Amino acid sequence: MLSEHTEVQVRPGTEGDLASLTELYNHYVRETAITFDTEPFTPEQRLPWLRSHPEDGPHRLLVAHHVRNDRKETDGGILGYATSSAFRPKPAYSTSVEVSVYLSPDAAGRGVGTLLYGALFEALAGEDVHRAYAGIALPNEPSARLHARFGFRHIGTYGEVGRKFGRYWDVAWYEKRLGPADLGPAAKASPEA
Repeated sequence: MLSEHTEVQVRPGTEGDLASLTELYNHYVRETAITFDTEPFTPEQRLPWLRSHPEDGPHRLLVAHHVRNDRKETDGGILGYATSSAFRPKPAYSTSVEVSVYLSPDAAGRGVGTLLYGALFEALAGEDVHRAYAGIALPNEPSARLHARFGFRHIGTYGEVGRKFGRYWDVAWYEKRLGPADLGPAAKASPEA
């Protein structure tokens, strides 16, 4: 619980966060259909995922945590994290990212997701990223509202695309424009001799 002497700060994720991040993610693996992973991970299994999100560039990992104002020390508790990851492996997709946010169960509904996405999109503003995509397993109204708040628009739904907990789940896909405007015809045409 937040007191008058604590605040929430966002910073890049580090290997020191790996155990807490794995524990947070495993909650969603075990308890929800929000992720389609079906078996919990060890921190060692999640290490390549963490390392695929450096401090700079288009693929980021940001964590939110409590900070005590008096000493600016963290209390060790991660409230959530947001990522931007490669959308697809082929080179032409390099200007698109898939984004996600995961919150500790006690942080939901407290503005932490908004804080994380705000920091993530601010960090991506200087990167060569043109589109962000988010897949939301349905139903998940809080996630749909968060993405709408950040300007995502619904572009389609895959019906019954994943099976978990003995049933099929739909995934809604959302898109957000980032970065500079589309290349116009003049920019795409080759210069005349």
